[in-house]
Formats: sequence, C-alpha cells, structure tokens
Amino acid sequence: MKFRLVILLAVLLSFATVAKCERIKDIVEIQGVRSNPLTGVGLVIGLDGNGDKTLPSQQVLTNILRRSGLVFSPSSLTGGNIAIVMVTAELGPFSREGSRIDVDVSCIGDAKSLQGGMLLPTPLEGLDGQVYAVTQAAGVSIGGWTVSGDKASVTKNHQTVGRIPDGAIVEKAEVATYVELIAGERIITLNLRNSDFSTAARISSGINQIYPGSSSVTDAGTIKVIVPDEVGEEGLASFIDDITSPIVKVDTPAVVVINERTGTIVVGENVGISAVAISQGSLVVKIKETPIVSQPVAPFSDAGETKVVQDTSISIEEKDGYLIPVPRTVTISELARTLNAIGATPRDLIAIFNALKKAGALQAKLEIM
Repeated sequence: MKFRLVILLAVLLSFATVAKCERIKDIVEIQGVRSNPLTGVGLVIGLDGNGDKTLPSQQVLTNILRRSGLVFSPSSLTGGNIAIVMVTAELGPFSREGSRIDVDVSCIGDAKSLQGGMLLPTPLEGLDGQVYAVTQAAGVSIGGWTVSGDKASVTKNHQTVGRIPDGAIVEKAEVATYVELIAGERIITLNLRNSDFSTAARISSGINQIYPGSSSVTDAGTIKVIVPDEVGEEGLASFIDDITSPIVKVDTPAVVVINERTGTIVVGENVGISAVAISQGSLVVKIKETPIVSQPVAPFSDAGETKVVQDTSISIEEKDGYLIPVPRTVTISELARTLNAIGATPRDLIAIFNALKKAGALQAKLEIM
C-alpha cells in the first residue's frame, strides 16, 4: 500500500520574519457567552413506506392520537410511514423568545429515509428538564435523495439525518451572564482558545493601552478585565468591542504532530532542530505476479488438465544510505527545505522525526496521534 504524506505548515508566511497577528476576538472566548444543547424525541410522518416498522414508533403515534381523542392499538398502525427521531438544537446565548433556531433530526429506529417527511410539533428541553423551544416543520432537508426500482436503487447522501433551518421557535431564553461582580468590581473574563502565557500577556498589555490598569493575567488561558465605572450597562457592548478589537501577536508552541494512520505531519512555527547528521536508507522489495497457462502433455494418456497458474518473481534491492549533515534550522520553510533535500520517503520522514526527538536534536514537543 502506498503511504502518502502531507506536510502542513502551521503558519503560512510570506516572509520568515513576519509575525502572525490576530484580533483578540478571534483567539478568545468571553466566559459565560455560550450556547446550550436542547433535545427532544419527535415523530416524522408521511414517509411513503420508508419509515419505521418498530413498536416504539407505533407507540409514539398512538400516544399522539390519544391526545386528540382517537384511541388506537399500536399493532393497528403498521404502515411504515412514520419514523421516531431524536431532535437536537443549540440555544444561542443571545436567542430571545420568539426567535428561531436551526434543528437537526436523526432517525432512532429502522427508517430508511426521511425524504418528504413532516415533523410533528416537538418540545425541546434543556438539561434541566425545562422546555426552551418548540419545533414543527413541513419538510425535512436531507440534502439528497433515493431512487429505487425492482432490482436496483441509487442513493445520494445520508438519508436518515436531516436539518430544518429556523425549524424551532424559542419559548424561553437562557440569558448569558458574562459580567461578574467581584469585590464591588464588574469583571469580564477572556479565555484563550490556545493557552499561552506570552499571548495572554500581550492581550492584557493591548487592553491596558486602551483602558490603563483594567486588565490582568490570571493564568496562561485567562485574562480578567475590569469594567470602568464610567461604562454603564448601555455601553457594555462598545466596551467589549474596544477590548477585543486590538491586534496582538499570537505565540505558537514548538510542536510536531504526527498521524501515522493518515500520513500527516503538522509542524509548528517555532520548531527547530540542532545540528545533526542523518543517514537515510531503505529496503525495496518488489513482488510481481504473472499469469501463465499450464497444459500438461502425457503420451498415450488423457491425464492432465489445462490451468492458469501464477508465476511469482521476487527481487530485493537495498538502497545505500547517505550521512547528510543538517544545520540548525530556525524557521518552518528552512526545516521543510532541509528534510525534502534529504530525499526521504514519507515513512522515513516520520522515523526521522522520532529519531531526532530521541537524540535530543528536535527542539519541539512531539505528539503521535
């Protein structure tokens, strides 16, 4: 099997000396501003024979009909036009009563497709058991289709999972609380997506240039910002925009990530290697199968049978290894250029990284997935 390797650069640089900078809002999360998962069990109808034929879906439909005053036995509803589904949604931190959110539906039973189905009204509950939204849709978007005949069928995309854009109406809002009151001060906490002391210090310094003395670093992933007294409730949005708009240099760790299953190597921006010499060699084994026709001939006899057999030839070739000096590398582009110049195969490159780490020459953290 051919082993393929892709070397991805963590940071694409036009010039090696240019630092990577980002807006603060793109590298942090405001503590307290998050969504909440909602779930519910619903029923999709009108599936034209592609639905469930299991007892749970029949029982759900029976319960719905009983609420309408119709009494049926589950065994009487065996048409296969319904499907019991799990309905999920995300209640955003600023979703308010009457606003709409997207909904996903997934089959629970043995339904073959949700194509053409309609979702009956379904309450969506939070983890606290309260209903936060209600969904109902005349159509489920599955992004594909199924066409079948007597002997064959054609299917595009997954048919048992669908999405309903703006399919649920929010009945109860979960108000995001992102301003804490600590020792009489209003505090907003910024959480770095990738924890780093250097980046956190630069963020705090950038905020302090706008609002002196308002920001401090708690740890590698947390920055506390004091809301000035002159900023009222109506000015919080502008204040948050002010403290998250500055551009700061993002410090990336020196790390090499290797995924041997997919042949992917991701090299961090600050990875370097000490001066070493690398000898690279490989063993090549070639196996060739050639079909030949064997027809035995036995004089004065009908014995023997004509057959096609495989003629196998094996050759082994060992390539010479070369001891190649590698100078200390300080940039991603130089490191990639040096390794490519060695002429190593993808599998050899992974072995080289492991050997460099073992020898103490790889000045980075090596992670194997």
